[in-house]
Amino acid sequence: MKKIMSLLLMSLIGLVGTFAWAGSNREDTVDRMQKSVDVLQSIMSTPDKGIPEEVLNGAKCIVIVPDLIKGGFVFGAKHGRGVATCRTAAGWSAPAFITIGGGSWGLQIGIEDIDLVMLVMNDRGLQHLLSSKFELTGEGSVAAGPVGRHTSAGTDILMNTEVLTYSRSKGIFAGLTLEGAVVEQDNDSTRAIYGHHMMFRNILSGKASTPASGDAFVKAVSEAGRQSHIAEAREDNK
Repeated sequence: MKKIMSLLLMSLIGLVGTFAWAGSNREDTVDRMQKSVDVLQSIMSTPDKGIPEEVLNGAKCIVIVPDLIKGGFVFGAKHGRGVATCRTAAGWSAPAFITIGGGSWGLQIGIEDIDLVMLVMNDRGLQHLLSSKFELTGEGSVAAGPVGRHTSAGTDILMNTEVLTYSRSKGIFAGLTLEGAVVEQDNDSTRAIYGHHMMFRNILSGKASTPASGDAFVKAVSEAGRQSHIAEAREDNK
């Protein structure tokens, strides 16, 4: 009898632990979506240092990774968890969740906590993102995005580069690069928000409804261009 009670108690403890983990993971994911909203609004409220209107309007997907940790001594490492959405015929898709990680080699020392925004600019980049896992390899795959009210960059970079990257630095780091970073689906966060596993491709192609917890994120992405116009008008009136 004591053995049975002990087994039941252990099962109960394990079940409570599972629920606690799920609740904690959901809270972390909801918090990440709110931080992503803050990052995007902060960038777009400074038109002279933000994402150019032409770039934003041409983006097929937006990926935001708040609090990406990058650091190293000769060898570098990076890790973060973010939120993605893509354009569909009905507007921006429900949020999908990603992790980004990997190593790099170069003259680098220190540690940095940055907010990262990645814009997927063409169909090739879109298909790579929808594959649930792809590596940023340079040579047309990834490049630092132009900044300012409007871009003076040639159309080649906007049309031929798969992913343009933007970052907001909070610390000290040398030799920043995203080459070698791997982006893939964050399955734990997906289950925490949607209640079950969903294919990355299905979410980003518009086959999933936006949960209430993701409304603010999708709305912020939808209104990013309008926010840039408002900020630019304020600057012009000063």
